[in-house]
Amino acid sequence: MRLSLTALLVRDYDAAIDFYVRKVGFDLIEDTDQGGGKRWVVVRPPGAETGLLLAKAVGRQAARIGDQAGGRVFLFLQTDDFVRDHARMTAAGVRFLEPPRHEAYGSVAVFEDLYGTKWDLIQPAAGPA
Repeated sequence: MRLSLTALLVRDYDAAIDFYVRKVGFDLIEDTDQGGGKRWVVVRPPGAETGLLLAKAVGRQAARIGDQAGGRVFLFLQTDDFVRDHARMTAAGVRFLEPPRHEAYGSVAVFEDLYGTKWDLIQPAAGPA
């Protein structure tokens, strides 16, 4: 077994695709019209197996957009080059909520998506040789 997708509530498919593809650097894997205003939209980091299903909120789900984790960091984006990806994302307009920190477990900075969902951009510290 493996985790293949995580559903992320969004307000607008196209705005979310633009943010995750153009600003964060994900690949658009699928965008299939399902009729009735619904689409099956999957994005994921280049080379990754696990992706996000961008799910347009309906009804009471709309109140949870940007707050699926109750205000804490919800998702963790691991990188092999923190400095490169932080600089690229910042230049693309991603809003980081703090300057980079270098902790015992690695380099990290919290950013938010276009709806306020909090993410960690993280490069784990090198383990023992």
